Formats: sequence, C-alpha cells, structure tokens
Amino acid sequence: MNPAVELKNIEKRFGKTEIIRGVSLDVRAGERHAVIGPNGAGKSTLFNLVSGRLVPSAGSILLRGENITGLRPFEINRRGLSRSFQVTNIFPRLSVWENVRCAVLWSKGYKYSFWRNVDKLEDVRARTQEILDQINMADRAEIPAGVLTYAEQRALEIGITIAGGADIILLDEPTAGMSRSETERAVALIRKVSEGRTLIIIEHDMGVVFDLADRISVLVYGQIIATDEPPKIKANQKVQEAYLGAAGHD
Repeated sequence: MNPAVELKNIEKRFGKTEIIRGVSLDVRAGERHAVIGPNGAGKSTLFNLVSGRLVPSAGSILLRGENITGLRPFEINRRGLSRSFQVTNIFPRLSVWENVRCAVLWSKGYKYSFWRNVDKLEDVRARTQEILDQINMADRAEIPAGVLTYAEQRALEIGITIAGGADIILLDEPTAGMSRSETERAVALIRKVSEGRTLIIIEHDMGVVFDLADRISVLVYGQIIATDEPPKIKANQKVQEAYLGAAGHD
C-alpha cells in the first residue's frame, strides 16, 4: 500500500537561503503523525509545500502514490488533502453555520448562482449539520464567528478543514495560545475528527504531541533528524540535544 503522503528529497530555497534541505518522509495511511522542531526549523514551509502553497526547488511529493508536485492548492484539496493554518482563517462576520456551509458548498462543487437558494440544498444542510455536531458547535450555529472565543474559533477552523471530506488533514499548531483546559478539549476534538483519517500535525506542546501522535518526525534546520514512535523519540539522544532539551524554552 502506498503511503498517504510521501516526500522524496524535498528542497526549498529562497534565493540562496536553504529552508528545507533534502527531506524524505513517509506518512502512513490512517496514522497521526506529528512534525516537531525549534522555531525556524522549516515546519510551516514544509506544510506549504505539501499543500501546494509553495513549489519545491527540488524533489517530489506524492499523495497515495500520485505525484502532486507543482499542483495548485485547490487541485491538491480536491484529491483529498486539507489543511488549517497557524493564524485562524475564518469569516468573522458570517455565522458559524455559514462558515461551515461555505466549505461544504465548495467541496460539493456548487458555484455561485444568484437564482439558487442555498437553504434548500438538503445535501449541504445535512453535511453542515454533521460537521457542527462533530466539532460540538451545533448550539453555536447562529453566532457570528468573530465573537467566538479563540479556542472556539480554532475548533471551527478544524470543522472547515474537514468539511470537504478530506481523508488527509494537516493541522498547523492547532492548540497554540490555549489554556490547559482548552488544550485538553482541542486534543479530544482532534482525536475525534481524525478517526479514520490521516493526520499530520505541527505542534509545539509536547504534551499534545506525545498524547496524540503514532509517530513523530523531528525537523531541525530544514532536515529530519529522526522519525519514530513517541517513546523512542523521547529517548533519542540526538533529538534531546537538538530540541527536546530546549523545548521548555522554545
């Protein structure tokens, strides 16, 4: 079986500056895979390459064995990969329901049409309600997204990310800025929505990483120095020296 996502000798340069330096990585179908590393390691750049926002300077990216290198983000999304961002990416003036419905409409191929009443699209209504139930926000459906708490906005963004039915989801620092109780709820939500999907997550909170991940890859200065199961990563001397020993100060 092909890996869900496979990176082969990926490089990314901006001018003469090398950000990603020969990264090779296999993410297995159905696993929760965390990418960790110090600030400036290239983690978000790596996500931008996988999701099509950036094009590699060298190497190739495969999605279930299909070469997607150079495809545009919407083309990759339509092949079943969706991502969230470090900065919350929602429509603040639209309601929670409308935010999710926009993503559902896009995923189902509905284009703008002034004569179509979207409220009468039963498949869209059903899918939107299903997503709201999944992210535990059905009771917040009519509230403008901009007045939600930060943690609620992140939950909504996760809902938008999965609205298209993608089976590979990328989450970029989903618990950043949250309190401990908010983080615990976010982890429970991520575990719930990633069931039966492939999850790749960038996260600084090591408690979250070791709680969620089946495997962990450590990125340092644009190179992966280790990929393994959480206990082995925790015990890896090279990882401790490069990152974990300083994680509390990152």
